[in-house]
Amino acid sequence: MISNPKLFDEEDNALSPANSTRNRILDAALNAFSHKGYHDTRLDEIVSEAATSKGSIYLYFPNKERLFLALVDQFANVLERRVTEAIAKEPKGIAGVRAAVVAVIETFGKYRRPAKILLIQAVGLGTVFEKKRREVTDRFAELIRERLDEAVALGDIAPTDTVVVSHAWMGAIYNLMIQWVYTGEPTSERILNTLVPLLLNSVGHSDKPLSAHP
Repeated sequence: MISNPKLFDEEDNALSPANSTRNRILDAALNAFSHKGYHDTRLDEIVSEAATSKGSIYLYFPNKERLFLALVDQFANVLERRVTEAIAKEPKGIAGVRAAVVAVIETFGKYRRPAKILLIQAVGLGTVFEKKRREVTDRFAELIRERLDEAVALGDIAPTDTVVVSHAWMGAIYNLMIQWVYTGEPTSERILNTLVPLLLNSVGHSDKPLSAHP
C-alpha cells in the first residue's frame, strides 16, 4: 500500500472544487489531523502549512469541526466514485459484489492518511463525528447490500440477510485497515488475497485468491 503525498491524485481531486487555496487547506489539515489528532491540532498550524491566512480558512470552513468533516466527506466521495466505477465494469451479480469489495479495500490502501482520519482520528470525538462515521459506513454497506441483493435475485448465492452481511463485511474491512494504518501490515495484497475469498465464501460463493501468496 502506498500513501499519496497529496490529498488525492489528479483523477480523484477532480471531485473537489477547482480551487487551489481550498485544496491546500484540506491537504494541510489532513497532514496535521492524521499526525496529531483533532484536539491537538491548532488552526495556526494549518494556516502555516497551507501558506494562507485564518481568514482564508474561515472563507471555506466556519470552524475546525467543519474542516475535519470536509476531509471525511471528500474521502467518502472518492471512495464511492471508485466503487461505483468498479461495479459498472462488471456484470450484475456476484461479480459486482466482488468488484465493490475489492474497490473499497484498494481505495483505503491507496490513501492512508484519509483512512486514518476516518477510521481512527474520528473515533471518540463526539456525536457529530460519530454520526458522520456512521453515514460513511452506511453508504458503502448499502452499495455492497445492493450488489448482494442482485446476486441473490440472479441465483448466484442463496438468500441471506444482506443488511447484516454488508455491515459485517464493512466491519471486517475496517478492522484490517485500522491494523494496517497503525502497523503497515497486512499489506493490501495480503488483505485482498485472503479477505475477499473469505467474505464471498461466507455467502456460499467459492472464490479463488486474487493472486498467489506464500
